[in-house]
Amino acid sequence: MAKNKTPRQKMPQQDPRKRVNNFDEVALGYDEEAAVREASRCLNCKNKPCVAGCPVEIDIPGFIQRIREGDMAGAIELVKDANALPAICGRVCPQEVQCEKVCVLARKGEPVAIGRLERYVADREAAENAPASEVEVAEPTGHRAAVIGSGPSGLTVAAELAKRGHEVTIFEAFHKPGGVLVYGIPEFRLPKAIVEREVEYVKSLGVEIQTNAVIGRTFTLGELLEQGYETVFIGIGAGLPAFLGIPGENALFVYSANEYLTRANLMKAYSPDYDTPLARGRRVAVVGGGNVAMDAARTAVRLGAEEVRLVYRRSRAEMPARVEEVDHAEEEGVIFELLTNPVRIIPDDQQRVRAMECVRMELGEPDDSGRRRPHPIDGSEFTIEVDVVVIAIGNKANPLLPATTDGLEINDWGYIVTDPETGATSLSGVYAGGDIVTGGATVILAMGAGLRAARAMHEEMLARDKEMEGASAGQEERR
Repeated sequence: MAKNKTPRQKMPQQDPRKRVNNFDEVALGYDEEAAVREASRCLNCKNKPCVAGCPVEIDIPGFIQRIREGDMAGAIELVKDANALPAICGRVCPQEVQCEKVCVLARKGEPVAIGRLERYVADREAAENAPASEVEVAEPTGHRAAVIGSGPSGLTVAAELAKRGHEVTIFEAFHKPGGVLVYGIPEFRLPKAIVEREVEYVKSLGVEIQTNAVIGRTFTLGELLEQGYETVFIGIGAGLPAFLGIPGENALFVYSANEYLTRANLMKAYSPDYDTPLARGRRVAVVGGGNVAMDAARTAVRLGAEEVRLVYRRSRAEMPARVEEVDHAEEEGVIFELLTNPVRIIPDDQQRVRAMECVRMELGEPDDSGRRRPHPIDGSEFTIEVDVVVIAIGNKANPLLPATTDGLEINDWGYIVTDPETGATSLSGVYAGGDIVTGGATVILAMGAGLRAARAMHEEMLARDKEMEGASAGQEERR
Protein backbone atom coordinates (compact mmCIF):
# COMPACT_ATOMS: atom_id res chain seq x y z
CA MET A 1 0.00 0.00 0.00
CA ALA A 2 1.38 3.40 -0.95
CA LYS A 3 1.83 5.69 1.99
CA ASN A 4 0.11 9.06 1.76
CA LYS A 5 2.31 11.72 3.36
CA THR A 6 -0.22 14.55 3.18
CA PRO A 7 -1.34 15.37 6.73
CA ARG A 8 -5.02 15.49 7.65
CA GLN A 9 -6.26 19.03 7.09
CA LYS A 10 -7.21 20.93 10.23
CA MET A 11 -10.67 22.42 10.54
CA PRO A 12 -10.60 26.23 10.85
CA GLN A 13 -12.62 27.40 13.84
CA GLN A 14 -13.54 30.44 15.87
CA ASP A 15 -11.10 31.47 18.58
CA PRO A 16 -12.44 30.21 21.95
CA ARG A 17 -12.07 33.67 23.47
CA LYS A 18 -14.45 35.09 20.86
CA ARG A 19 -16.90 32.26 20.41
CA VAL A 20 -17.92 32.15 24.09
CA ASN A 21 -19.61 35.49 23.44
CA ASN A 22 -21.67 34.46 20.43
CA PHE A 23 -23.83 31.64 19.10
CA ASP A 24 -22.17 31.58 15.69
CA GLU A 25 -20.90 28.29 14.33
CA VAL A 26 -17.60 27.20 15.89
CA ALA A 27 -16.23 25.12 12.99
CA LEU A 28 -15.78 27.29 9.90
CA GLY A 29 -15.36 24.65 7.18
CA TYR A 30 -12.72 23.90 4.56
CA ASP A 31 -11.97 26.11 1.59
CA GLU A 32 -11.53 24.48 -1.82
CA GLU A 33 -7.77 24.15 -1.49
CA ALA A 34 -8.01 22.33 1.85
CA ALA A 35 -10.85 20.12 0.57
CA VAL A 36 -8.93 19.01 -2.51
CA ARG A 37 -5.80 18.42 -0.45
CA GLU A 38 -7.76 16.33 2.06
CA ALA A 39 -9.48 14.42 -0.75
CA SER A 40 -6.05 13.56 -2.18
CA ARG A 41 -5.37 11.50 0.96
CA CYS A 42 -8.05 8.94 0.06
CA LEU A 43 -6.61 5.66 -1.23
CA ASN A 44 -9.82 4.79 -3.12
CA CYS A 45 -9.81 1.29 -1.64
CA LYS A 46 -11.44 -1.44 -3.71
CA ASN A 47 -13.29 -3.01 -0.76
CA LYS A 48 -14.54 0.39 0.51
CA PRO A 49 -14.66 -0.28 4.28
CA CYS A 50 -15.84 3.30 4.85
CA VAL A 51 -19.06 2.63 2.92
CA ALA A 52 -19.80 -0.36 5.14
CA GLY A 53 -19.23 1.92 8.13
CA CYS A 54 -21.77 4.48 6.91
CA PRO A 55 -25.37 3.89 8.14
CA VAL A 56 -26.80 5.48 4.97
CA GLU A 57 -24.31 3.81 2.59
CA ILE A 58 -22.85 6.86 0.86
CA ASP A 59 -20.36 6.05 -1.93
CA ILE A 60 -17.59 7.73 0.04
CA PRO A 61 -14.59 6.97 -2.22
CA GLY A 62 -16.68 8.01 -5.21
CA PHE A 63 -17.63 11.46 -3.95
CA ILE A 64 -14.14 12.09 -2.59
CA GLN A 65 -12.64 11.19 -5.96
CA ARG A 66 -14.88 13.79 -7.59
CA ILE A 67 -13.65 16.43 -5.13
CA ARG A 68 -10.08 15.52 -6.03
CA GLU A 69 -10.96 16.02 -9.70
CA GLY A 70 -12.60 19.38 -8.96
CA ASP A 71 -16.07 18.09 -9.82
CA MET A 72 -17.90 19.52 -6.82
CA ALA A 73 -21.34 19.29 -8.46
CA GLY A 74 -20.74 15.62 -9.17
CA ALA A 75 -19.57 15.06 -5.60
CA ILE A 76 -22.73 16.45 -3.97
CA GLU A 77 -24.88 14.62 -6.51
CA LEU A 78 -23.32 11.33 -5.43
CA VAL A 79 -23.75 12.15 -1.74
CA LYS A 80 -27.41 13.08 -2.21
CA ASP A 81 -28.09 9.78 -3.94
CA ALA A 82 -27.89 8.29 -0.44
CA ASN A 83 -28.23 11.16 2.01
CA ALA A 84 -30.90 13.87 1.99
CA LEU A 85 -29.22 15.81 4.82
CA PRO A 86 -25.50 16.10 3.93
CA ALA A 87 -24.82 19.53 5.47
CA ILE A 88 -26.29 18.28 8.75
CA CYS A 89 -24.44 14.96 8.78
CA GLY A 90 -21.19 16.69 7.87
CA ARG A 91 -21.54 18.68 11.09
CA VAL A 92 -23.00 16.37 13.73
CA CYS A 93 -22.44 12.79 12.54
CA PRO A 94 -19.87 10.95 14.72
CA GLN A 95 -17.71 9.92 11.77
CA GLU A 96 -14.84 9.03 14.09
CA VAL A 97 -16.70 5.93 15.32
CA GLN A 98 -18.26 5.01 11.96
CA CYS A 99 -16.85 5.60 8.46
CA GLU A 100 -13.57 7.18 9.60
CA LYS A 101 -12.99 4.49 12.20
CA VAL A 102 -12.65 1.84 9.50
CA CYS A 103 -10.71 4.02 7.05
CA VAL A 104 -7.54 2.16 6.02
CA LEU A 105 -5.41 5.22 6.81
CA ALA A 106 -6.58 5.01 10.44
CA ARG A 107 -4.57 1.82 10.94
CA LYS A 108 -1.30 3.75 11.10
CA GLY A 109 -2.34 7.39 11.24
CA GLU A 110 -5.27 9.72 10.83
CA PRO A 111 -8.25 8.77 8.67
CA VAL A 112 -9.57 10.84 5.78
CA ALA A 113 -11.80 13.64 7.13
CA ILE A 114 -14.91 12.22 5.47
CA GLY A 115 -17.42 14.29 7.42
CA ARG A 116 -15.62 17.55 6.74
CA LEU A 117 -15.56 16.78 3.03
CA GLU A 118 -19.26 15.95 3.05
CA ARG A 119 -19.93 19.29 4.74
CA TYR A 120 -17.75 21.08 2.20
CA VAL A 121 -19.62 19.86 -0.88
CA ALA A 122 -23.01 20.51 0.75
CA ASP A 123 -22.01 24.05 1.74
CA ARG A 124 -20.47 24.64 -1.69
CA GLU A 125 -23.77 23.77 -3.34
CA ALA A 126 -25.61 26.18 -1.03
CA ALA A 127 -23.08 28.97 -1.58
CA GLU A 128 -23.65 28.74 -5.33
CA ASN A 129 -27.32 29.36 -4.59
CA ALA A 130 -28.66 26.60 -6.80
CA PRO A 131 -28.86 22.83 -6.67
CA ALA A 132 -25.79 21.26 -8.21
CA SER A 133 -27.98 18.80 -10.08
CA GLU A 134 -31.58 17.88 -10.63
CA VAL A 135 -32.74 15.15 -8.26
CA GLU A 136 -34.48 12.33 -10.08
CA VAL A 137 -38.01 11.75 -8.82
CA ALA A 138 -39.98 8.80 -10.17
CA GLU A 139 -43.37 9.16 -11.83
CA PRO A 140 -46.26 9.34 -9.30
CA THR A 141 -47.32 5.90 -8.11
CA GLY A 142 -50.64 6.91 -6.58
CA HIS A 143 -49.61 5.59 -3.18
CA ARG A 144 -49.80 7.72 -0.03
CA ALA A 145 -47.54 7.50 3.03
CA ALA A 146 -47.63 9.38 6.34
CA VAL A 147 -44.58 10.17 8.43
CA ILE A 148 -45.00 11.13 12.09
CA GLY A 149 -42.14 13.36 13.18
CA SER A 150 -39.78 15.52 11.11
CA GLY A 151 -36.51 14.62 12.79
CA PRO A 152 -33.66 12.90 10.95
CA SER A 153 -35.39 9.53 10.58
CA GLY A 154 -38.68 11.06 9.41
CA LEU A 155 -37.02 13.39 6.91
CA THR A 156 -35.02 10.47 5.51
CA VAL A 157 -38.10 8.26 5.09
CA ALA A 158 -40.02 11.10 3.46
CA ALA A 159 -37.22 11.92 1.00
CA GLU A 160 -36.65 8.31 0.01
CA LEU A 161 -40.34 7.60 -0.54
CA ALA A 162 -40.84 10.83 -2.47
CA LYS A 163 -37.93 10.03 -4.78
CA ARG A 164 -39.69 6.73 -5.52
CA GLY A 165 -42.82 8.58 -6.64
CA HIS A 166 -45.02 8.22 -3.56
CA GLU A 167 -47.14 11.01 -2.07
CA VAL A 168 -45.75 11.77 1.40
CA THR A 169 -47.04 13.93 4.25
CA ILE A 170 -45.03 14.61 7.40
CA PHE A 171 -46.92 15.42 10.61
CA GLU A 172 -44.82 17.46 13.07
CA ALA A 173 -45.89 18.34 16.61
CA PHE A 174 -43.81 21.52 16.87
CA HIS A 175 -44.26 24.74 14.91
CA LYS A 176 -41.04 24.14 12.98
CA PRO A 177 -39.84 20.97 11.25
CA GLY A 178 -36.51 19.36 12.09
CA GLY A 179 -37.10 17.56 15.37
CA VAL A 180 -33.97 17.28 17.50
CA LEU A 181 -32.06 19.13 14.78
CA VAL A 182 -33.90 22.36 15.67
CA TYR A 183 -34.73 21.96 19.36
CA GLY A 184 -31.80 19.94 20.63
CA ILE A 185 -28.58 20.91 18.86
CA PRO A 186 -27.30 24.47 19.49
CA GLU A 187 -26.78 27.08 16.82
CA PHE A 188 -23.01 27.05 17.34
CA ARG A 189 -22.88 23.38 16.33
CA LEU A 190 -25.68 23.30 13.77
CA PRO A 191 -27.04 26.62 12.49
CA LYS A 192 -30.80 26.52 12.09
CA ALA A 193 -30.50 28.06 8.62
CA ILE A 194 -28.71 24.83 7.61
CA VAL A 195 -31.60 22.73 8.93
CA GLU A 196 -34.13 24.92 7.13
CA ARG A 197 -32.14 24.52 3.91
CA GLU A 198 -32.13 20.73 4.19
CA VAL A 199 -35.84 20.66 5.03
CA GLU A 200 -36.55 22.79 1.95
CA TYR A 201 -34.66 20.24 -0.14
CA VAL A 202 -36.90 17.46 1.20
CA LYS A 203 -39.97 19.59 0.43
CA SER A 204 -38.65 20.18 -3.10
CA LEU A 205 -39.03 16.45 -3.69
CA GLY A 206 -42.78 16.88 -3.24
CA VAL A 207 -43.07 16.19 0.49
CA GLU A 208 -45.81 18.07 2.37
CA ILE A 209 -45.15 19.03 6.01
CA GLN A 210 -47.99 19.76 8.44
CA THR A 211 -46.77 21.41 11.66
CA ASN A 212 -48.59 21.73 15.01
CA ALA A 213 -49.99 18.25 14.48
CA VAL A 214 -49.69 16.09 17.61
CA ILE A 215 -50.53 12.52 16.67
CA GLY A 216 -52.36 11.06 19.63
CA ARG A 217 -54.10 14.39 20.31
CA THR A 218 -54.81 16.22 17.02
CA PHE A 219 -55.78 12.83 15.64
CA THR A 220 -54.68 9.25 16.23
CA LEU A 221 -52.53 6.98 14.12
CA GLY A 222 -55.63 4.92 13.37
CA GLU A 223 -57.35 8.01 12.01
CA LEU A 224 -54.38 8.64 9.71
CA LEU A 225 -54.90 5.21 8.18
CA GLU A 226 -58.61 5.94 7.82
CA GLN A 227 -57.71 9.10 5.87
CA GLY A 228 -56.25 6.97 3.11
CA TYR A 229 -52.58 6.71 4.04
CA GLU A 230 -51.52 3.17 3.15
CA THR A 231 -48.43 3.09 5.31
CA VAL A 232 -47.16 5.11 8.29
CA PHE A 233 -43.70 5.69 9.71
CA ILE A 234 -43.31 6.67 13.37
CA GLY A 235 -40.21 8.79 13.98
CA ILE A 236 -41.17 10.75 17.10
CA GLY A 237 -37.84 10.45 18.92
CA ALA A 238 -37.42 9.95 22.64
CA GLY A 239 -38.45 13.29 24.05
CA LEU A 240 -39.47 12.47 27.62
CA PRO A 241 -36.81 13.84 29.99
CA ALA A 242 -35.01 11.56 32.44
CA PHE A 243 -34.26 12.84 35.94
CA LEU A 244 -32.00 11.73 38.78
CA GLY A 245 -34.72 11.06 41.35
CA ILE A 246 -32.85 12.88 44.13
CA PRO A 247 -34.22 15.20 46.84
CA GLY A 248 -34.73 18.80 45.77
CA GLU A 249 -34.94 18.04 42.06
CA ASN A 250 -38.25 19.92 41.81
CA ALA A 251 -36.66 23.21 42.94
CA LEU A 252 -36.98 26.27 40.72
CA PHE A 253 -34.35 26.59 37.99
CA VAL A 254 -33.70 22.86 37.74
CA TYR A 255 -34.15 22.12 34.05
CA SER A 256 -34.17 19.01 31.97
CA ALA A 257 -31.73 19.35 29.08
CA ASN A 258 -34.75 19.01 26.75
CA GLU A 259 -36.41 22.12 28.15
CA TYR A 260 -33.19 24.10 28.53
CA LEU A 261 -32.02 23.47 24.98
CA THR A 262 -35.48 23.82 23.44
CA ARG A 263 -35.87 27.25 25.01
CA ALA A 264 -32.39 28.28 23.86
CA ASN A 265 -32.50 26.73 20.37
CA LEU A 266 -35.97 26.46 18.90
CA MET A 267 -37.34 29.36 20.95
CA LYS A 268 -34.12 31.45 20.73
CA ALA A 269 -33.98 32.53 24.39
CA TYR A 270 -30.41 33.70 23.80
CA SER A 271 -31.56 36.44 21.43
CA PRO A 272 -32.74 39.85 22.70
CA ASP A 273 -35.28 39.80 19.87
CA TYR A 274 -37.21 36.98 21.61
CA ASP A 275 -39.08 37.02 24.94
CA THR A 276 -38.55 33.32 25.75
CA PRO A 277 -37.82 33.06 29.49
CA LEU A 278 -34.73 31.11 30.56
CA ALA A 279 -32.84 31.44 33.83
CA ARG A 280 -29.28 32.31 32.89
CA GLY A 281 -27.57 31.84 36.23
CA ARG A 282 -24.17 32.91 37.54
CA ARG A 283 -23.14 29.41 38.59
CA VAL A 284 -24.53 26.61 36.44
CA ALA A 285 -24.13 22.86 36.92
CA VAL A 286 -24.84 20.43 34.08
CA VAL A 287 -25.19 16.77 35.05
CA GLY A 288 -24.13 14.22 32.41
CA GLY A 289 -21.32 13.36 30.02
CA GLY A 290 -22.86 13.01 26.58
CA ASN A 291 -23.19 15.37 23.64
CA VAL A 292 -26.38 16.85 25.10
CA ALA A 293 -24.57 17.67 28.33
CA MET A 294 -21.78 19.37 26.36
CA ASP A 295 -24.38 21.32 24.38
CA ALA A 296 -26.09 22.50 27.57
CA ALA A 297 -22.82 23.46 29.28
CA ARG A 298 -21.54 25.38 26.25
CA THR A 299 -24.92 27.11 25.92
CA ALA A 300 -24.71 28.21 29.57
CA VAL A 301 -21.27 29.70 28.89
CA ARG A 302 -22.68 31.74 26.01
CA LEU A 303 -25.63 32.88 28.12
CA GLY A 304 -23.15 34.64 30.40
CA ALA A 305 -22.63 32.25 33.33
CA GLU A 306 -19.56 33.12 35.37
CA GLU A 307 -18.93 29.46 36.18
CA VAL A 308 -20.18 26.33 34.44
CA ARG A 309 -19.45 22.90 35.93
CA LEU A 310 -20.07 19.63 34.15
CA VAL A 311 -20.75 16.95 36.77
CA TYR A 312 -20.14 13.41 35.52
CA ARG A 313 -19.99 10.23 37.55
CA ARG A 314 -17.31 8.50 35.49
CA SER A 315 -13.91 9.61 34.19
CA ARG A 316 -13.21 11.51 30.99
CA ALA A 317 -12.29 8.28 29.20
CA GLU A 318 -15.84 6.95 29.69
CA MET A 319 -17.62 10.06 28.44
CA PRO A 320 -19.98 9.17 25.57
CA ALA A 321 -19.69 12.66 24.06
CA ARG A 322 -17.62 13.18 20.93
CA VAL A 323 -13.99 14.01 21.71
CA GLU A 324 -14.28 17.18 19.64
CA GLU A 325 -17.21 18.41 21.75
CA VAL A 326 -15.42 17.65 25.01
CA ASP A 327 -12.33 19.52 23.81
CA HIS A 328 -14.42 22.50 22.71
CA ALA A 329 -16.19 22.64 26.08
CA GLU A 330 -12.88 22.61 27.90
CA GLU A 331 -11.47 25.32 25.61
CA GLU A 332 -14.51 27.45 26.45
CA GLY A 333 -13.88 27.27 30.18
CA VAL A 334 -16.28 24.54 31.31
CA ILE A 335 -15.01 23.00 34.57
CA PHE A 336 -15.17 19.20 34.63
CA GLU A 337 -16.20 17.65 37.95
CA LEU A 338 -15.38 14.07 37.02
CA LEU A 339 -16.03 10.97 39.14
CA THR A 340 -18.72 13.02 40.85
CA ASN A 341 -22.43 12.36 41.32
CA PRO A 342 -25.21 14.61 42.71
CA VAL A 343 -27.10 13.25 45.73
CA ARG A 344 -29.22 16.28 46.71
CA ILE A 345 -30.25 19.68 45.36
CA ILE A 346 -30.56 22.31 48.07
CA PRO A 347 -33.12 25.12 47.57
CA ASP A 348 -33.31 28.47 49.35
CA ASP A 349 -36.36 29.72 51.25
CA GLN A 350 -37.93 30.74 47.91
CA GLN A 351 -37.48 27.18 46.59
CA ARG A 352 -34.87 28.32 44.09
CA VAL A 353 -31.68 26.33 43.61
CA ARG A 354 -28.95 27.40 46.02
CA ALA A 355 -26.51 24.49 46.04
CA MET A 356 -25.99 20.88 45.01
CA GLU A 357 -24.56 18.21 47.28
CA CYS A 358 -22.35 15.67 45.49
CA VAL A 359 -20.31 12.60 46.30
CA ARG A 360 -17.01 11.45 44.81
CA MET A 361 -17.03 8.18 42.87
CA GLU A 362 -14.58 5.42 42.04
CA LEU A 363 -14.75 3.02 39.11
CA GLY A 364 -15.29 -0.70 39.55
CA GLU A 365 -15.93 -3.50 37.07
CA PRO A 366 -17.51 -2.83 33.65
CA ASP A 367 -21.31 -2.77 33.41
CA ASP A 368 -23.56 -3.77 30.49
CA SER A 369 -22.41 -0.72 28.49
CA GLY A 370 -18.78 -1.87 28.70
CA ARG A 371 -17.85 1.12 30.85
CA ARG A 372 -16.60 0.70 34.39
CA ARG A 373 -19.39 1.00 36.94
CA PRO A 374 -19.04 3.96 39.34
CA HIS A 375 -19.39 3.49 43.10
CA PRO A 376 -19.68 6.25 45.75
CA ILE A 377 -16.79 6.80 48.14
CA ASP A 378 -18.01 6.84 51.74
CA GLY A 379 -17.59 10.17 53.47
CA SER A 380 -16.66 12.07 50.30
CA GLU A 381 -19.73 14.33 50.17
CA PHE A 382 -19.20 18.00 49.29
CA THR A 383 -21.34 20.94 48.18
CA ILE A 384 -21.24 23.10 45.03
CA GLU A 385 -22.88 26.53 45.04
CA VAL A 386 -25.17 26.77 42.00
CA ASP A 387 -28.22 28.74 40.96
CA VAL A 388 -29.16 26.75 37.82
CA VAL A 389 -28.97 22.96 37.32
CA VAL A 390 -29.45 21.19 33.98
CA ILE A 391 -30.06 17.44 34.04
CA ALA A 392 -28.65 15.84 30.87
CA ILE A 393 -28.63 12.12 31.62
CA GLY A 394 -30.70 10.90 28.70
CA ASN A 395 -34.33 10.66 27.63
CA LYS A 396 -37.20 8.22 27.74
CA ALA A 397 -39.95 7.34 25.31
CA ASN A 398 -42.93 9.69 25.26
CA PRO A 399 -45.97 7.47 25.95
CA LEU A 400 -48.57 9.62 24.15
CA LEU A 401 -48.64 7.93 20.75
CA PRO A 402 -48.29 4.31 21.98
CA ALA A 403 -51.00 4.93 24.59
CA THR A 404 -53.46 6.00 21.88
CA THR A 405 -52.58 3.24 19.39
CA ASP A 406 -54.16 -0.15 20.03
CA GLY A 407 -52.03 -3.15 19.13
CA LEU A 408 -48.70 -1.32 18.90
CA GLU A 409 -46.13 -3.44 20.72
CA ILE A 410 -43.74 -1.64 23.06
CA ASN A 411 -41.00 -3.01 25.31
CA ASP A 412 -40.55 -2.64 29.07
CA TRP A 413 -38.94 0.79 28.62
CA GLY A 414 -41.77 2.14 26.44
CA TYR A 415 -39.91 1.96 23.12
CA ILE A 416 -41.60 0.59 20.01
CA VAL A 417 -40.66 -2.97 19.07
CA THR A 418 -39.67 -3.36 15.41
CA ASP A 419 -38.03 -5.73 12.97
CA PRO A 420 -34.42 -4.44 12.95
CA GLU A 421 -34.07 -5.05 9.20
CA THR A 422 -37.23 -3.27 8.05
CA GLY A 423 -38.57 -1.18 10.93
CA ALA A 424 -41.91 -3.03 10.73
CA THR A 425 -43.98 -2.82 13.92
CA SER A 426 -46.66 -5.17 15.25
CA LEU A 427 -49.26 -3.24 13.21
CA SER A 428 -49.66 -3.97 9.51
CA GLY A 429 -48.37 -1.12 7.36
CA VAL A 430 -46.88 0.74 10.32
CA TYR A 431 -43.12 1.21 10.67
CA ALA A 432 -40.89 2.99 13.17
CA GLY A 433 -37.28 4.02 13.59
CA GLY A 434 -34.85 6.32 15.36
CA ASP A 435 -34.81 7.09 19.07
CA ILE A 436 -38.39 5.88 19.67
CA VAL A 437 -37.05 2.41 18.85
CA THR A 438 -33.44 2.48 20.06
CA GLY A 439 -33.54 5.08 22.80
CA GLY A 440 -31.28 8.12 22.53
CA ALA A 441 -28.75 7.59 19.73
CA THR A 442 -27.17 9.59 16.91
CA VAL A 443 -28.65 11.51 14.00
CA ILE A 444 -27.02 9.24 11.43
CA LEU A 445 -28.26 6.02 13.08
CA ALA A 446 -31.77 7.42 13.00
CA MET A 447 -31.29 8.20 9.33
CA GLY A 448 -30.05 4.67 8.68
CA ALA A 449 -33.22 3.31 10.30
CA GLY A 450 -35.28 5.64 8.12
CA LEU A 451 -33.52 4.43 4.98
CA ARG A 452 -34.24 0.77 5.79
CA ALA A 453 -37.86 1.51 6.64
CA ALA A 454 -38.40 3.50 3.43
CA ARG A 455 -37.19 0.57 1.35
CA ALA A 456 -39.55 -1.81 3.16
CA MET A 457 -42.51 0.58 2.88
CA HIS A 458 -41.84 1.04 -0.83
CA GLU A 459 -41.68 -2.71 -1.40
CA GLU A 460 -44.88 -3.27 0.57
CA MET A 461 -46.81 -0.74 -1.52
CA LEU A 462 -45.50 -2.24 -4.77
CA ALA A 463 -46.43 -5.71 -3.53
CA ARG A 464 -50.02 -4.50 -3.08
CA ASP A 465 -50.03 -3.37 -6.71
CA LYS A 466 -48.94 -6.83 -7.82
CA GLU A 467 -51.62 -8.47 -5.67
CA MET A 468 -54.28 -6.25 -7.21
CA GLU A 469 -52.97 -6.98 -10.70
CA GLY A 470 -53.08 -10.69 -9.93
CA ALA A 471 -56.61 -10.46 -8.59
CA SER A 472 -57.72 -8.51 -11.65
CA ALA A 473 -56.11 -11.07 -13.95
CA GLY A 474 -57.91 -13.86 -12.09
CA GLN A 475 -61.24 -12.16 -12.53
CA GLU A 476 -60.61 -11.75 -16.26
CA GLU A 477 -59.82 -15.46 -16.61
CA ARG A 478 -63.02 -16.43 -14.80
CA ARG A 479 -65.00 -14.33 -17.21
